[in-house]
Amino acid sequence: MISESEARGEIVRLSKSLFDRGYSVGTAGNISCLVEDGILITPTNSSLGFLDPDRLSKVSRDGRHLSGDKPSKEIFLHRAFYDSRAAAGAVVHLHSTYCTALSCLADLDPNDCIPPLTPYVVMRVGTVRLLPYTRPGDPGTAKLILQLEGKFAAVLLGNHGPVVSGTSLQSAVAAAEELEETAKLLMMLRSLPVRLLGDQDVADLRKHFPQA
Repeated sequence: MISESEARGEIVRLSKSLFDRGYSVGTAGNISCLVEDGILITPTNSSLGFLDPDRLSKVSRDGRHLSGDKPSKEIFLHRAFYDSRAAAGAVVHLHSTYCTALSCLADLDPNDCIPPLTPYVVMRVGTVRLLPYTRPGDPGTAKLILQLEGKFAAVLLGNHGPVVSGTSLQSAVAAAEELEETAKLLMMLRSLPVRLLGDQDVADLRKHFPQA
């Protein structure tokens, strides 16, 4: 686990990178990271492109606001990943365009809404569940994530966007980027016949990359 000072700098750096490349617009999206004595998370109504490391919100593992600006209203879903998934060290929630578009489609398989189109989505993201729509900031979203019992590193929130966990800030951001790129490919190929990776291919990837 990195120090709190390092985590603050990394949250600001990676958030700005996502914002500058269009993964987040306005005040959409939030990012958090575990530190030794709590959780650092981007403040509510803040732009990922213009964060101040000293004003990041710090909350306890049980959700008490300890310091900094008021935490994101989505703190519930971040805590749900930390509470249910032992490997989670960071969580990234974006409103990235293609993942959000995908989350609005009526014909997705809710149990596996990102088919194995490329090896890297299998390796870095794994199976993705589609959760039903809940109001942004609704604590009920946490219950839906807790019900998954830590079996999934990423979910799509219905009509809302992706939430991706990782062992570190870097891995969570990389997985969120990979998920968005795969969603883009799926939307581009939607009217075309697609060749997916086979079951044996997926099993082989999971054998060699067990984090998937």
